[in-house]
Amino acid sequence: MWKEENNSLCASFAFKDFNEAFAFMTRVALVAEKMDHHPTWTNTWNKVEIRLSTHDAGNIVTDKDRILAAAIDAMIQD
Repeated sequence: MWKEENNSLCASFAFKDFNEAFAFMTRVALVAEKMDHHPTWTNTWNKVEIRLSTHDAGNIVTDKDRILAAAIDAMIQD
């Protein structure tokens, strides 16, 4: 699901509608805030695209990104 490109972990998610996409983003935001690690993302109707990189490490992929990606994957599988 996640692919590494341009020094970021990237993934796209599709949902039934905007409400489901926004609810997903809210769940991700709560986890990201607890980790003090905030994604770069976009939302268009039912689609959410996420890019993860660690800004204070020079915008590269670190374990912090992999941990957040795994947490996001767990939300999708619930």
